[in-house]
Amino acid sequence: MKAIIAVPAILALVYRAWSHKSLTPAGIVAAVLTATAHAVHPWNLPFALLIVFFLAGTRVTKVKHDVKAKLTMSASVFANSAVASILTLLHAYQLRQREQGIIPTHGSDEGCFSWPGDLLVVGIIANYAAVAADTFSSELGILSKSKPRLITSMNLRTVPPGTNGGVTAWGLAAGLLGSLIIVTTSMLLLPFCAPTSSKPGPPYNIGWTFKERQRFTFALTLWGALGSLLDSFLGGWLQQSVVDTRTGRVVEGDGGKKVLVSKVGPNSMHYKKRAEIRALLLKEEGKDGVPLQPTTEDAVDKDLNEKTGGMDKYDARRKFRQPSFGDEKPSRVVESGSLGLLDNNEVNFLMALTMSLGAMGVASWVWNVPMNTILPVY
Repeated sequence: MKAIIAVPAILALVYRAWSHKSLTPAGIVAAVLTATAHAVHPWNLPFALLIVFFLAGTRVTKVKHDVKAKLTMSASVFANSAVASILTLLHAYQLRQREQGIIPTHGSDEGCFSWPGDLLVVGIIANYAAVAADTFSSELGILSKSKPRLITSMNLRTVPPGTNGGVTAWGLAAGLLGSLIIVTTSMLLLPFCAPTSSKPGPPYNIGWTFKERQRFTFALTLWGALGSLLDSFLGGWLQQSVVDTRTGRVVEGDGGKKVLVSKVGPNSMHYKKRAEIRALLLKEEGKDGVPLQPTTEDAVDKDLNEKTGGMDKYDARRKFRQPSFGDEKPSRVVESGSLGLLDNNEVNFLMALTMSLGAMGVASWVWNVPMNTILPVY
């Protein structure tokens, strides 16, 4: 992309993010770095896909909640665009080598997308189609009137809205829409090589016919929609969904990070801390200490509640401070993703990586283009 277009566009993106508070300061830095990586590509396609995804993603996020727009989008800039940034830089390098005659061209014009085309381009489009599908599915699917069902559960049990791994028909349809928006943008901006012969396919024709573009659009749109399903499987297995037992709502960590959950029983931190304070109030020494003055459990609990906040333990104003109602049961439980190996950003990155490389692998098989053409060694 030409600098005269890229620079003002990046500045406008940063200003919009800052003025609308849709990105945190760290998110703005991430957006600038990502946008720069996309802008160095000679084609307009990668940068345009980044802008379309950002604008569409922030819009559908605000449909759910204005505050969540800042928390999710700002932390996911790298997670959703890191793979595309790497593929974009690699393809820009590949085009540069063709321009210098270091590697052979596929068609009459090294600046166009020939048939069969570059695998890296397929990976870039697949990345944004998948992350857009995931964003639309997550942010619009939560508005579904029907309860989501856990896709990793054998009986597809119902779960609270926002649970990782929970899917609805509305969410899947929204994911298909997000993928379609990205792929349609790609078809409008991708510099397809014009047909060079009436005979189909190489070596006679290295250009794209209208029918081939239709197939390409349909395949990438469907592939991108599958990205939201893959994200649901990965989230349901590897990412914890924590539910507040008092409200029944899913608790989200700032910036997509993990939510802390207290253990249950005498080994939990809450249990130990409460025991320490009780021992101090009763003037005990250790767990076997004997009270030095007679008292009742209710009196101790009342004194403890006063010393830890001066409010009754059932007071609604203290619910965000107490992990239980006095029965030693946690107020947060894990609804899905008991493994808890990844946070939201890591799941997004893994999904984007898998869908991009998977699309490139399928294109390599269909087009009979070896994967080693991505970075040929001469």
